[in-house]
Amino acid sequence: MRSLNEINHNTKIVGVIGHPIKHSLSPMMHNYAFNKLDLDYVYLPFDIAAANLKDALRGIVALGIKGFNVTIPHKERIVDFLDELSDGAKIVNAVNTVVNENGKLHGYNTDVEGIFRTLEDYKDELRDSTVSVIGAGGAARSVIYTLINSFNVEKINIINRTTEKAESLKDYFTSKMLFEKIKTYELAPPDVTEILSKSKLIVNASSIGMMPEEDDSPTTIVESFNSNQIVFDLVYNPRKTKFLAIAESQGATILNGLKMFVEQGARAFELWTNEKMPTDRISEILNKEPEL
Repeated sequence: MRSLNEINHNTKIVGVIGHPIKHSLSPMMHNYAFNKLDLDYVYLPFDIAAANLKDALRGIVALGIKGFNVTIPHKERIVDFLDELSDGAKIVNAVNTVVNENGKLHGYNTDVEGIFRTLEDYKDELRDSTVSVIGAGGAARSVIYTLINSFNVEKINIINRTTEKAESLKDYFTSKMLFEKIKTYELAPPDVTEILSKSKLIVNASSIGMMPEEDDSPTTIVESFNSNQIVFDLVYNPRKTKFLAIAESQGATILNGLKMFVEQGARAFELWTNEKMPTDRISEILNKEPEL
């Protein structure tokens, strides 16, 4: 972060809104990039409870905050309060980046970019495959959209604690993207063990296992995993979640959420500053950074 004597009335403020927010690495990443490129910006975390979202957005506009990232639990609900949406955000119906343009809030979904960059090396393996997505929130929406739009998967299983939300997501993508091979299941191990074991790709798009609840996992049943799978956890803190550790013990290829985190952040950074984030150096630093 810039030193206090460098922050003044000209400094542009950006940040991240969510609840909880204290374990986010976004301030570290963006403030490093601002300093590296000598940009007069500062990035701050704002802990905003769901009930206060609308009021918080009014405050952001009134204060002239340049833009912000959006994380759990606001990615879907914020859509109703924005002035404009990018084409991608409209289709996904979830937003993770907002730009304040002269008092008008413009929403984008840069998660899609991050997901694509994380999985692009496995594009051939994923074509015509069966995929299981755990979660049914804003992140899951971005994952499902990317898998349908960019990876030509054959079938998607949506696994969630409540099937009602999973069914709603299924109906949404069946209608919006005419993708009909979606099934929904309740996240109730061991009932979904066979479903998971037959999936080429398993994505944890929920917050299960995120700090400070790092002892949690969507499933602890080792038979859910095998050496033919790719297991991707969007959680990046801790770097290796319990979910990934179990999958790795069974020979699966594992991917944490750090690359996605950096790539989605880079796109947001560019939207705010029209500059390219130094992603290689940032990835190196974050991989060495102690977990929070």
